[in-house]
Amino acid sequence: MSVNNKRVFYVKYLAHPIYETILKSRPDVRLDRLDNESPDAVSAPILAAAHAYQIGAARDELARHFHVDADLLRRAPNLLIVSSNGAGFDPVDIDACTAAGVLVVNQSGGNANSVAEHALGMLLTLSKRIIEADRALRRDRNVNRNALIGNEAQGKTVGIVGLGNVGRRIAELCRGLLHMNVLAYDPYLSASEMALRGGEKVELEDLLRRSDYVSISCPLTGDSRGMIGAREFAMMRPHAFFITTARGSIHDEAALLEAMREKRIAGAGLDVWSKEPPPPEHPLLQFDNVLASPHTAGVTKEARENMGRIAAEQILDAFDGKRPPRIINPEVWPDYAKRFERAFGIRPA
Repeated sequence: MSVNNKRVFYVKYLAHPIYETILKSRPDVRLDRLDNESPDAVSAPILAAAHAYQIGAARDELARHFHVDADLLRRAPNLLIVSSNGAGFDPVDIDACTAAGVLVVNQSGGNANSVAEHALGMLLTLSKRIIEADRALRRDRNVNRNALIGNEAQGKTVGIVGLGNVGRRIAELCRGLLHMNVLAYDPYLSASEMALRGGEKVELEDLLRRSDYVSISCPLTGDSRGMIGAREFAMMRPHAFFITTARGSIHDEAALLEAMREKRIAGAGLDVWSKEPPPPEHPLLQFDNVLASPHTAGVTKEARENMGRIAAEQILDAFDGKRPPRIINPEVWPDYAKRFERAFGIRPA
């Protein structure tokens, strides 16, 4: 086997150094690093030779010309696989990849526990009004604790939108630790499948009307973009909290702002934003009952290592002709298989 005949590149950073360690154990794989500012003279030959692109999942951290679209695919004619660092794949045009015969994979499940713990932490912090109490103590000399009465989460109802890897772990934590009732909306799962994952299958409107906490954990797709807007916030209970660890474009920030101003919901826990990170003057950050984080739900030492390992192993399995387990566009497989065979002389499984 010739040395370095399989080419992988990434831009700016990897999820964890273990990715590089695993790939460098293979003499037939070459890993190249680019920066957002890399000049064309440096980036063009790397893109032209690349078979795989390990891409960051955060769209605003990656220069626009390194997003995977029709233009990049023209500059990378040998590209076979685009692998997202995380579960999300915002910087990737899936339709363009499918049309070009390029397989797209993610690392779904690799950070599920970290994200679920973050969602539960937000739920408890909002419910017990811990963030409001913290801010009051830092701002006021004489804090009236009776003005900060919270609520127990035990026995309440959580509505989970998206019962995939993250959603099911949220359900497990809420049911197991706090004996909460779990409602779930996921049009891609049957009622029996959702019951096995710990949730009662309901329609979105029913979930919003019945839940004390609404947690968003679905991927950003054409169907979910803008799914939670003014109409949906109006359906929520006045004492309910809105929590999202999914993607910013799933909920309408302007509609959430209006709901907060009119006190139509009790508060919000926001890990994801339409622009990341949000500016300090963002109007939603001015509310004491908004708990905010800069898309860090899945950013833990454990999750990063897990994601790096999964990503590296998935790329190497694909290079060895195996079918990756986390394919986003499975319909591309016949075209991908033909292109793979032309590149490496073997037909993938």
